Amino acid sequence: MNRRQKGFSLIELLIVVTIILIIAAIAIPNLMKSKIAANEAAAVETLKTLNSSAVMYSMSYGGFPHAIAQMGPNGGSPAPTSAGADLIDSVLAGGVKSGYKFTLTITSTDPAGNVLSYGITAVPVTPGTTGQRAFYTDQSGTVRASPGGTADSSSTPLS
Repeated sequence: MNRRQKGFSLIELLIVVTIILIIAAIAIPNLMKSKIAANEAAAVETLKTLNSSAVMYSMSYGGFPHAIAQMGPNGGSPAPTSAGADLIDSVLAGGVKSGYKFTLTITSTDPAGNVLSYGITAVPVTPGTTGQRAFYTDQSGTVRASPGGTADSSSTPLS
């Protein structure tokens, strides 16, 4: 009597696993590129948000903020203050969002200590993994990019 067992042979299973690994080897690099592109787009939009928030801050408090955290939540106080204007969320007020680190640098102040101009940089937290390019903006609102290192006011503007 010829008994036939149901199921897959070891060779068939190895072939299926090999095909899955080949597909994964092709898909994972594309997934990483997509994630980097998404993080870079988010960084540019975040810089635009920070610029808008800095302008709103200056209209309320007579000068641009001294730090990104000043545009963040006010720690539970019912009314916004210059130390916590409640213009951005707490994650962004911490300076890191979507794989990028954001830093505000004061470039000029008036005699009273009010900030007249600033620059904001965005650099990848882990270059090559969370982003490739660095970005820069200032009170002009123009966002600039650098393919590596740190972007500044002389970097190429984004269109």
